[in-house]
Amino acid sequence: MPATHHSSAPQPGSRAPAARQKPADRKRPKSPAPKPPGPAPVLGRIPVLDVRPVVQHGRRPAKAVTGESFEVSATVFREGHDAVAANVVLRDPAGRPGPWTPMRELAPGTDRWGATVTAGAPGHWTYTVEAWADPLTTWHHHARIKIPAGIDTELVLEEGARLHERAAAGVPEGRRQRVLDAARALRDEERPAAWRLAEALRPEVREVLARYPLRELVTASDPMPLLVERERALYGSWYEFFPRSEGTAEQPHGTFRSAARRLKPIADMGFDVVYLPPIHPIGSTFRKGRNNSLTATPDDVGVPWAIGSPEGGHDAVHPQLGTIEDFDHFVAQARALGLEIALDFALQCSPDHPWVHKHPEWFHHRPDGTIAYAENPPKKYQDIYPIAFDADMDGLVKETVRVLRHWMDHGVRIFRVDNPHTKPVLFWERVIAEINGRDPDVIFLAEAFTRPAMMHTLAQIGFQQSYTYFTWRTTKNELTEYFTELSGDAAAYMRPNLFPSTPDILHAYLQHGGRPAFEVRAVLAATLSPSWGVYSGYELCENTPLREGGEEYLDSEKYQLKPRDWETAAREGHTIAPLITELNHIRRRSPALRQLRDLHFHHTDQDAVIAYSKRGGSNTVLVVANLDPHHTQEATVSLDMPQLGLDWHESVPVRDELTGETYHWGRANYVRLEPGHRPAHVFTVLRPSNPQIGGSPIT
Repeated sequence: MPATHHSSAPQPGSRAPAARQKPADRKRPKSPAPKPPGPAPVLGRIPVLDVRPVVQHGRRPAKAVTGESFEVSATVFREGHDAVAANVVLRDPAGRPGPWTPMRELAPGTDRWGATVTAGAPGHWTYTVEAWADPLTTWHHHARIKIPAGIDTELVLEEGARLHERAAAGVPEGRRQRVLDAARALRDEERPAAWRLAEALRPEVREVLARYPLRELVTASDPMPLLVERERALYGSWYEFFPRSEGTAEQPHGTFRSAARRLKPIADMGFDVVYLPPIHPIGSTFRKGRNNSLTATPDDVGVPWAIGSPEGGHDAVHPQLGTIEDFDHFVAQARALGLEIALDFALQCSPDHPWVHKHPEWFHHRPDGTIAYAENPPKKYQDIYPIAFDADMDGLVKETVRVLRHWMDHGVRIFRVDNPHTKPVLFWERVIAEINGRDPDVIFLAEAFTRPAMMHTLAQIGFQQSYTYFTWRTTKNELTEYFTELSGDAAAYMRPNLFPSTPDILHAYLQHGGRPAFEVRAVLAATLSPSWGVYSGYELCENTPLREGGEEYLDSEKYQLKPRDWETAAREGHTIAPLITELNHIRRRSPALRQLRDLHFHHTDQDAVIAYSKRGGSNTVLVVANLDPHHTQEATVSLDMPQLGLDWHESVPVRDELTGETYHWGRANYVRLEPGHRPAHVFTVLRPSNPQIGGSPIT
């Protein structure tokens, strides 16, 4: 109906009479009425919702490493009952799309679809979920019902023929004929309808159409960012030691040259990374003595984290360790043995650090004008000045990047960052972006035993790895809950590095559990996470605390030299180095243990016995461990067989990689684990057709 005009409305070409205005109106014109909100964003013809993995709503990239497989999922549905399908498209850093990966409905009726994709070369990638109407699957469903019932038989067959012809247009010439033959068979009225339908449903036809489907109403999600990094960002075995403790009888304080002798035994144990505490000059003002004494003697070496003296700051080496040329020699020796060097980066200063005089604005000043030292009440760290970041963040970012690049120029590509949670998140975001923007192979490990929100955010804004609460998770329930979290959605950005102990932390479990506790915690750390590490002396089961109820070591290496007699310990069997070595060798030959996301826990009927599995390609590893370091435990392990890639009724050989023994396991299995003798099984699940996966043949 044509619009009607009010009689007083101005006609075309005429002028509307001027409206009367009050004086106040002329001075202060009325604001225009607010516009109603615009329409919500269009979903697309086939809704694609809740695409995962996603980090900070897509503002930060999800993470993977080269060769790592991970699941992309999304909610996909449409109106009515017609079939839908979906696929994932990965695009490389140049924006080139790779072959799309078909998705499957993860559980019938949930509308949740997923597919496993594999990351390529390092760089900034994207991934997109494409959803589409699947007319051939809809036709298959209808045809299977209607044709046997004799309903609209010829119409259904003709519809199928036309769909197959349309689909054939998108099939490469070499495989197209199979689809066209199916279309001709559907129109062959000299044959029974059931035969005509069966020709279209032949496996070879379905295989071609699965690879080259007929897609209608294609709807793509927004591209989601994906950061692909080098493998060491996810996988590696770390060994931490103090070079200064590797001295000689003639020269007790170790140097880089004397410490280099320790590198081969570390490499022989199968480690990939050697992590060094700070190697810089140590301040003398308020220097701490043995066992954190506030009074130091002239012989006390100080705390390496009290960085800075007249000899230099974060870009210098402690004179007693040697020269920068000696450090270069140490790095070269490590590289020749296949070891990378990780360097501690502790952004704090002793009162003697050059920054204190050159940049006093970088520190907190108290009302009396003195600089505030570090505190964590009731603890006081008078030998350390924390940094005040908000006075000159630009200057601190610039200097931090300069210092990091100095050590990068000397062969360091991994930094373990001390207490990053006590510095602004924005600071680290800027520093890591500056470094990785030019050197994406550089890895940062966040040593942040702090609140979950901070730990997760540090991982999201750039830290490649993170310490975790593993040290304090000792029961089956605690481990199961925590590692279900770490291997779930959090695995898209947070990569755990498990240390059973550190120079700061000697947990009560190790203090009271002795050697069996050290053994089982090593098994757990080495198999639950792709990255794990030990602090020097762990293999000797050093577990004497400073005081009962505390987590500090007696005669802590943080405050003094701690020489160790490795040869005598090995000769007398006072070491678990053989177990650690075997664990690292198992990790190297087991692809399943080089990834995090595919971790599944299995039921046991004893709280002291934990069981879990990992799968990577054709390799499946199953771990069963006794968490009680004091008593033998017997249990029944009930396996979730599909999680092992097996049917419920199957029984397969499993080989214990720690002992070489082979068993046959099925759905329910008895275990007996004795502390000090057999703390755990680390099984490779063998397929009868390929019995040598992961080691020696079945005996």
